[in-house]
Amino acid sequence: MQKKLHIKKGDIVIVISGNNKGQQGKVLNVIKNKDRAIVEGINMISKHLKPNADTPQGGIIKKEAPIHISNILLIDPSTGEPTRIGRKISEKTKKLVRYSKKSGEEIK
Repeated sequence: MQKKLHIKKGDIVIVISGNNKGQQGKVLNVIKNKDRAIVEGINMISKHLKPNADTPQGGIIKKEAPIHISNILLIDPSTGEPTRIGRKISEKTKKLVRYSKKSGEEIK
């Protein structure tokens, strides 16, 4: 059975601890088996590349490294504030949906 994580690809999140504390970004990828996420513009690293067909110059590029999901919180789309996530069965669709613990609204 797959793990249920409180974030998904495309969510806007804020970093709550570490070197990038307070920064916001969009989740580009979620690595479920390692409990990590790659967030746009967060946890940037310098990667040294050898020259190849894609990068004939080679050199040093900046790219995002994964960050542990315990260090990020979802931004509530309705209020714009960080919030914890809960799960409940929706009355309308009878499916399991995520909702904001602060505002109580469903998160798409």
